[in-house]
Parts: sequence; C-alpha cells; structure tokens
Amino acid sequence: MSSHREQAVRRLTAPDIAARKGQTPIVCLTAYTAPMAELLDEHCDLLLVGDSVGMVVHGLPNTVGVTMEMMILHGQAVMRGARRAMVVVDMPFGSYEGSAETAYANATRIMKETGCSAVKVEAGPAVAENIEYLVKRGIPVMGHVGLRPQAIMVDGGFRAKGKTNQERVRILEDARAAAEAGAFAVVVEGVAEGLAREITETIEVPTIGIGASAGCDGQILVTDDMLGLFDWTPKFVRRYGDIRGQIAQSIAAYADDVRNRRFPGPAEIYFAKAG
Repeated sequence: MSSHREQAVRRLTAPDIAARKGQTPIVCLTAYTAPMAELLDEHCDLLLVGDSVGMVVHGLPNTVGVTMEMMILHGQAVMRGARRAMVVVDMPFGSYEGSAETAYANATRIMKETGCSAVKVEAGPAVAENIEYLVKRGIPVMGHVGLRPQAIMVDGGFRAKGKTNQERVRILEDARAAAEAGAFAVVVEGVAEGLAREITETIEVPTIGIGASAGCDGQILVTDDMLGLFDWTPKFVRRYGDIRGQIAQSIAAYADDVRNRRFPGPAEIYFAKAG
C-alpha cells in the first residue's frame, strides 16, 4: 500500500453532538449539493439537508410539497461532498407523522439510500412516540420545535412562536417530549429568546437555535440566506456575504463580453498545430 495514502477522516456522530451539551457551541448550516457540502465540511460540526431545499433550490412556496425522492437525491449529493461533519436529512411532510411503522420504513429508506447519520422530524404533539420507536430501532433522530415550517397550513404563515403563555407551555412540552423520547438534539426555531433559554436549560440534549437565542448549545442558518443569495432574508439571519450581487455582476460582465465579441479570446480558443 502507498505510504501516501490519505488518512481516514472520522465523521462526527449523534453521541458526539449530544456530548456537546453546555460545551463549545455546535456549528450547523444547511447543505443541498456536493460542492457546497465540501466547502462547509471544514467549518461545520453538522450539515442539515433541510426540506428548505424545496424553497431554496426548487422554488416551492413552502416545504409541504417536498418529497422523499427530493430529500434522498440531495442527501446523496451532500454525503458525496462531506467527510467530517455529521449529515442529518429532514424527513418530509407526511413521511413520519402517521404510524410508527411508516415512519420507520421512511427513515430507514433515507438512511440506506443516502448514508446519512440521522434524520430530523418536526416534533409536534403526536410525534414523540414515533421518535422513541425510531431511536429504539437504531435510527438517530433530531427534533425540531417552535416555528415548524411543515405546519404552515395550520399556522397560516411563518411567524415567531412562544410569545404567549399558551404557546410557551406547548413548545416547552414538545421539546421535553422529544428529548425524553430519545432525540439526540433539538432545533429550536423562531421562538421568544427567553423561551429558547428555558428550553436549553430544561432539556438534557443540545439545542440548535435558529431565530432563538445565543444561549442555545448551537446555531444553524440556511446557508443561502447567510451568504446573501436572496433579496430578502428573515430577521434572524445575519448576512455574511453578498453572493447574489457578485453573481449578478459576473453574469452582466459575461453578457457584455459576448455581445462585444471579447469572449472567447485567444486564451479560451483551441488552435491547430502548425504543419
């Protein structure tokens, strides 16, 4: 064997993430493609193949229309690009809320066909039993409470949660139920800051905040939002780049060069050899 063989890289696992409770904050971002996953892998502990892919990549109005096939396709792509970060794939709407047996069949399909390390579910009142069923059968599960994008048809839109005492009690209970059912971590999205801190202090597994609190055990953003790929971004997003502007400038420069016959030039053209 070659002495120059690249040393194997150990991928982070659910126990690794769970052990970070109260420790160095967990860095998470979304990924949908192999090239982006490769860029993110060096810096992130966890990559989420989120069902937000339906809106970000496929132009859907919400995540309800995302299918198993879409999640598996993008999960496979991300696994090709990531080597170190734990990869978690969202279970799409309708794939886990019914019977535990259906949830298990869909979760095992996702894990077998993508090679991912875990799945994520939106942990509403009826889901805790299914989380426990999956975990007992060897499937690591991440929960998701607060603003639940798959529940948009019930909620009537994307809005912050936990501002009323009734919502606060319900969301806290959802988080407790998910953790007690065996979830190795819980995403807390779009909730009042105090509630996010209370959840983090109450449950024994790490919380991953998005529009929640700096006191969470980790943070996640949609990568395309953070990089400035869209004109509008949610209140909780901090832009770390202006990719949309850079892309627009590059395309405009290319179009101008083509129309003025500056592209292709000698450097981009093949010439026959003399003789």
